[in-house]
Amino acid sequence: MNDAPSMVVHEARMRLALRQARAAAAAGEVPVGAVIYNSGQLAGQAWNQTQTLKDPTAHAEILAITQAASAAGDWRLTDSILYVTKEPCPMCAGAIVLARIPLVVWGATDPLRGGAVSRFQILQTAELNHRPQIITGVLADECAALLKDFFRQRRLENKQENAADDAE
Repeated sequence: MNDAPSMVVHEARMRLALRQARAAAAAGEVPVGAVIYNSGQLAGQAWNQTQTLKDPTAHAEILAITQAASAAGDWRLTDSILYVTKEPCPMCAGAIVLARIPLVVWGATDPLRGGAVSRFQILQTAELNHRPQIITGVLADECAALLKDFFRQRRLENKQENAADDAE
């Protein structure tokens, strides 16, 4: 990765991940989006689809990794950069290690469930055979606001449903 992208490039690519996250929110999914660039080319992009696909593994990162591996014709994504709007969970962090992705860039940190460095340090575990570089906080405020707004709206809808149930 001698030709590392600039912060301007990282932000532009994170905006593509945010577009995916907004698609997730519009579909009623937790708004997380991911894009993967392999050898400088867009190779995968996805948003959370666990509800849509009825699949607990259908996280944005997993779906994007699957697309990028298919496009590359190899499960090793050794010339790739993953951009994701929220710190990967433990499952996704494990997939990142297995795919040998050398750089992971994310926006919002997840101190409660983050699997990369916050709650669990999977991406930094010395005992694993691969440890990617990480860049955190790219468009963090925008990424976090999307998540907060989604869950605020979800709580409001649940409160309204419970009030309607109580009125019956």
